[in-house]
Amino acid sequence: MLITQVAVALLAFYVAWNLGANDVANAMGTSVGSKAVTLKQALIIAGVLEFTGAVLFGHEVTETLATKIANPALFAATPQIFVTGMVTVLISCGVWLQIATSRGLPVSSSHAVVGAIAGFSWVALGVDAIDWSSIGLITIGWILTPLISGAIAALFYSQIKHWILDQPNQVVQLQEWIPWLSTLLLGVFGVIVLPSLTEPLTNFVIEQVGFTIPAYDIPLLTGAVAAVGLTIISWRQLEDKATTGQTEESTQYPMPHAPCPIPNPVERLFARFQLLSACFVAFAHGSNDVGNAIAPLAAIVYINRTGSVPTDGITIPIWILILGGAGIVGGLAVWGKKVIATIGENIISLQPSSGFCAELATATTILIASRLGLPVSTSHALVGGVVGIGLVQNIKSIKFQTLKGIAAAWLITIPVSAGLSAAIFSIARILFL
Repeated sequence: MLITQVAVALLAFYVAWNLGANDVANAMGTSVGSKAVTLKQALIIAGVLEFTGAVLFGHEVTETLATKIANPALFAATPQIFVTGMVTVLISCGVWLQIATSRGLPVSSSHAVVGAIAGFSWVALGVDAIDWSSIGLITIGWILTPLISGAIAALFYSQIKHWILDQPNQVVQLQEWIPWLSTLLLGVFGVIVLPSLTEPLTNFVIEQVGFTIPAYDIPLLTGAVAAVGLTIISWRQLEDKATTGQTEESTQYPMPHAPCPIPNPVERLFARFQLLSACFVAFAHGSNDVGNAIAPLAAIVYINRTGSVPTDGITIPIWILILGGAGIVGGLAVWGKKVIATIGENIISLQPSSGFCAELATATTILIASRLGLPVSTSHALVGGVVGIGLVQNIKSIKFQTLKGIAAAWLITIPVSAGLSAAIFSIARILFL
């Protein structure tokens, strides 16, 4: 039993590694493409925040994938079949993600894992073994994700373009808009994430200090202080950049893959905002997509511990979340460069202002989905956001040839992963069951 669990844990790490190499590139692709950060900086930042998001918020989506794709009640009498099926899910997802990453295609790991679970379930017990209502809900999420993200990105960017970028005095306009941009950026993150992060402090104040406060007071206070702080820092940076000029920029980045100088002080400030929004995308991605790698492992560990198939919500051990987060970080660092180039450079040419809007829209869409427990696609959200920006800028700026390749990879991911999983499960059943 222990040897089996160790082997499955290694398989889950392999899937997380490939997931990091492919999906995590989404988080930082636009920042690297717009020259806001270097590739090395992007890898470090994404690594830290992906890991944090996975450990703190990864359990919701993991529960959904572990208990609500295959119909677990039908496997109650044969838990060993369910375990074998989950192992085939890990193998087929890992292989497909590795193939896609080697070709620089940002596919959806959510598609891969849902397709793989459906594939083995169909072969094992027939079409009734698949929970079609959950599949339908998740599919609707996949369709809506790029549309919602694209609409949000287009809305953000059209307003920034109208009120700041198209104005004769951009610096003055940006000074007026900095408080609103700071509030928007931190508000999106704060409303969805801060209540959970500050819950222990709220409980301490209520239980230990004896001071009864509403649950959202501390998150609101934290967000407000952060927004004021970001506003003041941004005002000072904009004033410094506008007055000191760019004399130091030509020698600042001697490294390969380093950002090009951004001479416009407005775009230089947006580069800093974009870095923050990229951090939020990385955190959001870790919270949502880690479940794709570790849900099969969580289900198998549960069966080994209890002897029964999980039929409802399950508790995800912290070591599984840590394993998934570590695998994601490793894969990003070693294999993530190709997909970063596709997202950041091969759809449209990005400036920090447009990259900021695309990432903020992506983070908003993904974090909401994570709170709802829906395994949506980060690549769908970010590609949708980038295309939304392109529609506002100029539809001719969109490189549709790249989009065709990405869309084709999206479409074939479900049938390919389902077919792989069904084939591997059929072989495993003959050999081992």
